[in-house]
Amino acid sequence: MTPKIAFLGLGGMGTPMATRLLAAGHPLTVWNRTPVKAEALAARGAAVAATPADAVREADVVISMLAGPAAVAAVADSAAPQLRVGAHWLEMSTIGPDAVRDLAERLPDGVTLLDAPVMGSVDKAAAGELGILVGGDADGVEALLGDLGTVTRCGALGSAAALKLMLNTALIGGVVVVAEALALAESLGIPASVAERALLGSALGGAARRALATGAVFPVALAAKDVALATSVAPLPVLGAVRDRLAAHADLAGEDLGRAAERIRGDSPTPPLPETLRG
Repeated sequence: MTPKIAFLGLGGMGTPMATRLLAAGHPLTVWNRTPVKAEALAARGAAVAATPADAVREADVVISMLAGPAAVAAVADSAAPQLRVGAHWLEMSTIGPDAVRDLAERLPDGVTLLDAPVMGSVDKAAAGELGILVGGDADGVEALLGDLGTVTRCGALGSAAALKLMLNTALIGGVVVVAEALALAESLGIPASVAERALLGSALGGAARRALATGAVFPVALAAKDVALATSVAPLPVLGAVRDRLAAHADLAGEDLGRAAERIRGDSPTPPLPETLRG
């Protein structure tokens, strides 16, 4: 039997993910804080709910794809009284393991929670090629998740959220390092095309590809949120500096992380090395 799905949150990632589920034939009800973002899905046949509580009332599976821990908590408090016994809640945002445990405490008995954050940007979401990290017992929902991408089971509840936070902060830190390396290259007189090509072929190739990507969507505000979550749970001085670097570009909050890398690259090029140290 095809499960009824409530999808909560239609941001840059939520919309293509919900679209994939709808195309796969799942009965879908969607909710978003800004209702206009639900219009395209409504035109494709999704039901649109006015509140999270309305969205989950008949759902077998609830998927949350929201901006951060506070948003998840607020939505859970609205939805929890209407959840059906036997429902699965798939928390697919990037909120860290502490927020996953907090969510578990907000849900009623009889509801199964999994943390299932995703790896990949909007292009992978639209193609159904996301990497999906899962914490908890995925037996009842793995086939559904397969419509969105490839599932990797990580262990107990919270384990996937922890791994996703680590991976995101490593990538974000690498993007900032690449941006500063390119600023250094400029100061040393290395042509940009040569520096970029060398970085793409280096051990930092993944971070360099992300720093130079076009068409990807990872808003700077969400990247800064991820780094702030990481630095709140461990002493991470390098990532603390990355957090501050991103915070200095609050005007780019809605732009892709690559735009922040571009800005950082041009902020304040490293002073040229003395001739005696060149070469």
